[in-house]
Amino acid sequence: MSWGTNKVMLMQQDVEFFGAYGFTHSTLIIYGIIQLTGDFLLALRKTRALGALVVAITFTISWVMLFILGNVLISIITLICIVLLGFVNKLSLIKF
Repeated sequence: MSWGTNKVMLMQQDVEFFGAYGFTHSTLIIYGIIQLTGDFLLALRKTRALGALVVAITFTISWVMLFILGNVLISIITLICIVLLGFVNKLSLIKF
């Protein structure tokens, strides 16, 4: 299951976390749909670079919130994911 699915389904932990930063239910659902779209694009070879970029942007938004909250461990893990998505993006742009 994707992280985006949790947001679209309005899972309690996501509603509470993002709600503290002003996300309404509608905003959270839209954010989840954007993440799901990025996941779908990431799975397809021709759109992998775009998918990695979309997911990296949504992870960056979450990372900023986690950093502000002071959740160091999850912030570091999220930052590692963002860096890895950057590698996926760059490698996807290289023609083999």
